[in-house]
Amino acid sequence: MLEIEIDGKKTTVAPGSTVMDAARALGVHIPHFCYHKKLSIAASCRMCLVEVEKAPKPLPACATPVTAGMVVKTHSNAAVTAQKGVMEFLLINHPLDCPICDQGGECHLQDIAVGYGAGESRYREEKRIVPNKDLGPLITTEMTRCIHCSRCVRFTEEVAGYQELGLAHRGEHSEVMPFLGKTVNSEISGNVIDLCPVGALTSKPFRYTVRAWELSRRKSIAPHDGLGSNLIVQVKNHKVMRVLPLENEAINECWLSDRDRFSYEALNSASRATKPQVKKDGQWIETDWQSALELVAGKLKDTVAAHGRDSVAALATPNSTVEELFMLRKLMAGLGVEQVETRLRAADFRLHTAGATWLGQSIAELAQSDAVLVIGSNIRKEQPLLAQRLRQSAKRGMKLSVLNPARYDLLAPLAGELIVRPDQMVEALLTVLKAACEAAGKTAPAHIDLSSIEVCDASRSIAATLTAHSAILLGNLAAHHPRYAELHAAAAALAELSGAKLGVMSEAANTVGAQLIGAETSGNLFASPKKALILLNAEVQFDCHNATEALAAVRAADFVVALNPFADGVKDYADVILPVAPFTETSGTFVNMEGRAQSFNGVVRPLGETRPAWKVLRVLGNVLGFNGFDYESSEAIRDEALAGDIAPRLSNALKAPVAVKAQAASGLVRLGEVPLYQLDALTRRAPALQATADAAEPALRANAATLAGLSLKAGDSACAAQAGGKALLCVREDTTLPDGVIHIAGSHPLTTGLGGLFAPVTVERAG
Repeated sequence: MLEIEIDGKKTTVAPGSTVMDAARALGVHIPHFCYHKKLSIAASCRMCLVEVEKAPKPLPACATPVTAGMVVKTHSNAAVTAQKGVMEFLLINHPLDCPICDQGGECHLQDIAVGYGAGESRYREEKRIVPNKDLGPLITTEMTRCIHCSRCVRFTEEVAGYQELGLAHRGEHSEVMPFLGKTVNSEISGNVIDLCPVGALTSKPFRYTVRAWELSRRKSIAPHDGLGSNLIVQVKNHKVMRVLPLENEAINECWLSDRDRFSYEALNSASRATKPQVKKDGQWIETDWQSALELVAGKLKDTVAAHGRDSVAALATPNSTVEELFMLRKLMAGLGVEQVETRLRAADFRLHTAGATWLGQSIAELAQSDAVLVIGSNIRKEQPLLAQRLRQSAKRGMKLSVLNPARYDLLAPLAGELIVRPDQMVEALLTVLKAACEAAGKTAPAHIDLSSIEVCDASRSIAATLTAHSAILLGNLAAHHPRYAELHAAAAALAELSGAKLGVMSEAANTVGAQLIGAETSGNLFASPKKALILLNAEVQFDCHNATEALAAVRAADFVVALNPFADGVKDYADVILPVAPFTETSGTFVNMEGRAQSFNGVVRPLGETRPAWKVLRVLGNVLGFNGFDYESSEAIRDEALAGDIAPRLSNALKAPVAVKAQAASGLVRLGEVPLYQLDALTRRAPALQATADAAEPALRANAATLAGLSLKAGDSACAAQAGGKALLCVREDTTLPDGVIHIAGSHPLTTGLGGLFAPVTVERAG
């Protein structure tokens, strides 16, 4: 450790630390613009110049390494004079447009100029003007305000993984710009808005809506993927105006994915349901809550009495809170109904584990692994912030390997890669398992047949990376796979053999919580006809593995009640719509992929006559005359639902063996990913997200050889058919796909006529 004195205060820091690091440890503020703790050192703004004893001139604190016995003065005459000189140069060309700047009130330049700026400028010449750049639908630019700190440039290269922005030209002609007129399309691009210390990069959806000092700031939890990012939700007049990251080093650090940042737009969508609605003679009529709940209670009770408890089922998305799912399950139990399911996009229900499936370790521990094997995951789009953590680890030397049905660009160095057809993912994983068995001189478990498996060099290299301090992760593509149980079983065997930790990356905000309260017990509820269905936050045409099967089932039911914040997605098949609150209008709890329960409060009052879903289900239980529906708060429900320690109830170990045996591939097979911004109801209705490149209309994609075999070429129109349904799509060539694979995204209005996400598909030229 090295000793340093700053402004008369002494401290010790590790070798390699900078003066800025030491000052932060002491709580001494040094003004700065280009420095950021998560980015590399640029030392370009020079605002952090400090006086160092025996140094001939002021030195930048962010780039000056600490030496033993160093004495630093941050507010001496020499330091302040240097800092004021830098500030004068920064303000020479900066426009005086603070009154109309969205950064006003939270601008670093404004704040520091108060202490280090002059009362008026000595510069009388004409100021420079920089043309604005088109960075896409999420980020707006006023590049004349740019002070060339390069934070945004370093972020896109170092954190997002691909340098979408660059600093061109020299001196006062320098400009930050995208390359060759392209937009910024990273799934975490919105973080450059937070990083920009001036008003050069601001939020396009938020532009000119409200001043920063008019906003109330309230904490919440992201409702989308399984990471559980911490949020600051900013509101005015009970309307969500903006969402920012709340720093939590253990989970999302100081970042936020674009999905979590911009999906708030859907909260104010015109498609919000604000009053209970009942369908009569094909027409929707608004009604009061009491009448609607009495109708629902009567229909459910009559259906069970007339057709038995197996005629009723409940489906909920795993984005629903612990409290909502617990009350739904309790309501169904009161009716004698056991069929409650949240695994809507699953196709294989054979897997039974000893507890709720989870990451297998904390997010921070995962980032410290020596090696990670990712199985079945387009991780950048499924788990954007977890992907950037693994990217940083891979840059530091972690060996990252993938087994996927397509070659996804992870923007990180790979130690090994297996790209196979979706229906050969199990077989590919078995090759890695066999390679590990051969290297260890051991045999696979009896329920796994390796007799027909041939090992390749890629499998051996991947197996060689796996050690006692490594991890094997299963992603969404694995969880949605028709042979998911076999993938999990083979991965568990590989983990046990190598000493690695097995983890499951949760698709939704509360996937783990749904398992903890037993809301994943029934399997495919559409396997047998249902007379009555309850849908909680679910739009079956988008949220189910087989859209054709799901739509047919809900349309065949005699009675469907939808508890949903939005009316437009369920009006086609529902009989009653009960408007329930999204996450910003209710309190609740999400359990993230590492098994961390995070509770939050509503940040705005419910819109119109919207009510929290747990309250609706509680009152419905009261109307039905059930006992135990007298909860006064969501906290009381949470305490009962998650009673005791969660940790012992988390386990990826198999409860019963799953037979795993290689199968042959044949014909064309569909690869049906769920697009980044079609994950749930909020992202599907956020206008800015739907304008991004990741929200482009799905196409029929295949490699050149597969298209040639179908007598198709890029630009053609083709008809894809599955399970009696069809979709007319534009053809695109995709070199990342193996032979025989047809990539057609799921959960999209253009593809709801198709069947399973990984089922065989037929293709023919249209017209």
